[in-house]
Amino acid sequence: MLNEERARKAAEQCVDYALKQGATAADAACVAEESTDVQVRLGALEDVQRSESAELGLRVFVGQQVASVSTTRFDDETLKELAERVVDMAKAAPEDPYARLAPKDRLYTHEQTAAALDICDEAAQWDATSLRSMAEAAEDAARSIDGVTNSEGGSVQAGGGLMALATSDGFSGGYRSTVFAMSASVLAGSGSDMQRDYAYHMARHLDDLEDAASIGRRAGARAVARMNPVTLPSGPRPIVFDPRVGGSLIGHLTGAITGSAVARKASFLAEDRGKQIFPEAISIIEDPHRHRGLRSRLYDGEGVTAQPHRLIDKGVVDNWLLNCSAAAQLEMETTGHASRGSGGSPGISVSNIHLEAGDVTPEALMSDIQEGFYVTELIGMGVNGVTGDYSRGAGGFAIRNGKLAEAVSEVTIAGNLRDMFAAIVAADDLEMRRAINVPTLRIDGMTVAGH
Repeated sequence: MLNEERARKAAEQCVDYALKQGATAADAACVAEESTDVQVRLGALEDVQRSESAELGLRVFVGQQVASVSTTRFDDETLKELAERVVDMAKAAPEDPYARLAPKDRLYTHEQTAAALDICDEAAQWDATSLRSMAEAAEDAARSIDGVTNSEGGSVQAGGGLMALATSDGFSGGYRSTVFAMSASVLAGSGSDMQRDYAYHMARHLDDLEDAASIGRRAGARAVARMNPVTLPSGPRPIVFDPRVGGSLIGHLTGAITGSAVARKASFLAEDRGKQIFPEAISIIEDPHRHRGLRSRLYDGEGVTAQPHRLIDKGVVDNWLLNCSAAAQLEMETTGHASRGSGGSPGISVSNIHLEAGDVTPEALMSDIQEGFYVTELIGMGVNGVTGDYSRGAGGFAIRNGKLAEAVSEVTIAGNLRDMFAAIVAADDLEMRRAINVPTLRIDGMTVAGH
């Protein structure tokens, strides 16, 4: 894979060449990735994939006219031609009154290093053979569970990435990361009564990856537990979200407070900055500096220093998520949430997020529910970001007299995100396993559509 020094130098060269061609400002991002992915099924090797990619994107400004191009070639002649071509494109482009580079006083100053984040496992060693052994161990453990009758396989992925960024304001930076993932997916039952479930784990360091047998056994037990499902009667009832699916609710929140959506009036929360939309007990924290976090970063896609944020502070929307363009549209300052690939203008993204734990156990959270639904799977994307209307297929377990009961499938849960957010109650079982982490969540007042 392209090394950090070469990537940063290529980005700096592109910016320099663009300025010499007449650009008034420019930035360049270099993104490189490599991965090895091994899949097994029923004890046999099914697929091995190896991929490597490197791409550089150059964005130039001629006044307020903007254009961008990308390339997978890094030789000097190609970079010069790239700069010449994109400057000509910018001169022919319409003006964008909101396009701009990040303010110099907000740029990352290298006070903290990538070593502090520890998101690159320099010591990890792997090859297709070792990854295959791990995938086989996960699948074998899943298939060993009584009631498991078939398998969709076990898989392990190991890889790394590199992001380098340079701007005409003098910013230049880059750092590497690694990621490891393991999963198992199996089926229980037979014929039309077969049920599927899975388990997975991701980590920045290979040694942090959960034991293969543990992942496999969890996948098998989950599949068996879902056998002989029923549907539920239609009507309102309390819904409890398992942590592995509850994070999707936070994804809907971040989409609604993204500055570009707010500026277009395409968010149901567009008028709610500074207002309380969650109960006072709910706070949602973003921490880009989490040690070995799956989305940890030193700076955003425009070079702005990454800082912790309280997205929701005691129930209140603290701020929008802004890159420089969205900030300009809303007459605000960037919050350091720009995302950047190798092509096009910066988007908006978040880093590591968690919803703070409550003070009751999941069992206590459900103890007073006479008839409810515990959701472990969500299907489809029936969510309207403009109105907040929410409707998704779901599977899981009935809650009867405060306890989990029979498996449930083929139902739909519905509500409005504004009402759902206002009713969230959190349990105390928060674990930092994902990029978005939540404890078990309860929401009363939603509707189940079953039979």
